[in-house]
Amino acid sequence: MNLPTSPDAPTAAEPGAAPLSLRQRRQQELRQQLSDVATQMFLERGFDAVRVADVARACGVTEKTVFNHFPTKESLLSDRWDDMAQALRRKLTDPALTPVAAALAVLGTELSFLTASGTSGAPSLAQVRRYSDLIRTAPSLMAHQRRALDRLCDAAALALAERTGAAPEDPEVLITAAALSGLWTVYFHSLRRHLYLDDGAQVRAEVECDLRRAADVLRLGLERTPGDAAEGRKAARQTSPT
Repeated sequence: MNLPTSPDAPTAAEPGAAPLSLRQRRQQELRQQLSDVATQMFLERGFDAVRVADVARACGVTEKTVFNHFPTKESLLSDRWDDMAQALRRKLTDPALTPVAAALAVLGTELSFLTASGTSGAPSLAQVRRYSDLIRTAPSLMAHQRRALDRLCDAAALALAERTGAAPEDPEVLITAAALSGLWTVYFHSLRRHLYLDDGAQVRAEVECDLRRAADVLRLGLERTPGDAAEGRKAARQTSPT
């Protein structure tokens, strides 16, 4: 019951990509099985109550095999971050997109998928709620998520450096990457806050509204008065989805 990878993740089916070999397909299938089984066990028993050895036994492999695919126990559950970081790097290389638009495009694809309520292989809202609750109950998972956000920020900085010709340590590159990664913080807080809604389309609309408001702060700058912020909230709700 692991949350599936969003459609924006890179696959061998993309134009120009080399087809996967039989061995690569089997490795990919095993990786997905390990993640699915682990997620189900974590949801049923709690994260701390399940050992990596338990996951390995349930899948008929050795514990070493599990660690060959996932460096940590936490990554068995939270391995979507690498896909999002790769997707963000690809979008940031598109000169037709501003950095903010690139980040919103990645988050928009992810959000649409997670709120599709079980269609086209997407998880149901109930699954997303359980997943979100599980993350919050385990401090190690929260720490893993923070480290993953740092890696996404680093990936954004590298892509922006390549795009501008500046160094990854350039102050403008660093602050831009940090600001873009902040949209992910807004996204996860907003998604968690609105998951109580029963309609996936309504959840998506509320989260999109929050993302638009956050993106407007990045576009317009931080030097705004409370009155400006109030007008921003009103405008965000009147704007069509990104």
